[in-house]
Amino acid sequence: MTADATGVRLECDGPVATVTLCRPDVLNAQTPAMWRAMSTFSRELPGDVRVVVVRGEGRAFSAGLDLSVAGASGPGSFAELATLPEQECADRIAEFQAAFTWLHRPDIISVAAVQGHAIGAGFQLALACDLRVLAQDAKLSMAEVTLGLVPDLAGTKRLVELVGYSRALEICATGRRMDAAEADRIGLATLVVPPAELDGAVRDLTIGLLAGNRDAVIEIKALLAGATGRSHAEQQRAEREAQTRRLRDLAGRGE
Repeated sequence: MTADATGVRLECDGPVATVTLCRPDVLNAQTPAMWRAMSTFSRELPGDVRVVVVRGEGRAFSAGLDLSVAGASGPGSFAELATLPEQECADRIAEFQAAFTWLHRPDIISVAAVQGHAIGAGFQLALACDLRVLAQDAKLSMAEVTLGLVPDLAGTKRLVELVGYSRALEICATGRRMDAAEADRIGLATLVVPPAELDGAVRDLTIGLLAGNRDAVIEIKALLAGATGRSHAEQQRAEREAQTRRLRDLAGRGE
């Protein structure tokens, strides 16, 4: 399906892929059709892609769930999901989550370029990325609680990992909005720049990410991503094993 039909497009330029939410007239509000399209992007990436940039057209990253769709009675609506057996409903939500979780892939580094609103599903999409570059006008909120819902697009664990349990609970339970300065202060932002410099900052970061040896970067991401679940001894063992693989590969003795 075309980007006009789904509201999201994938463009690849050598080692860089860009996912663009392209519904600027509704601040890139998200729909199940967009999530289905994003789920397929992981399978469509060329093998040489190393960095995936996620951005929104217009003045917002994403204002969250499109309530005109979710609040109706068609496929993906709250009304439809509520009628499904519990396991079928959970399975449907798992399909939605896949639109976000592929950005965790170990062989890519994902970067969210966030301007304006990143609300609810928009905030969770930014959290799905490894790195977040925020424009100074960014406004973030985990607003699901205001609809009587919970964040269910793989954002809760990432949020706790970044800001800790207490802060994550306060953010999710209140649904309040935070600005870019606060997001930077509590560890949500990799970088905060003036809005006019967002594209340039993302481009410079991408160049830096591509400068290193690809296999080394993949090993580094795996080491860091797994660190919180390992003891010190386990992490040190993982470092030793990763370094052994790198040494053998550089010496031409890898598998």
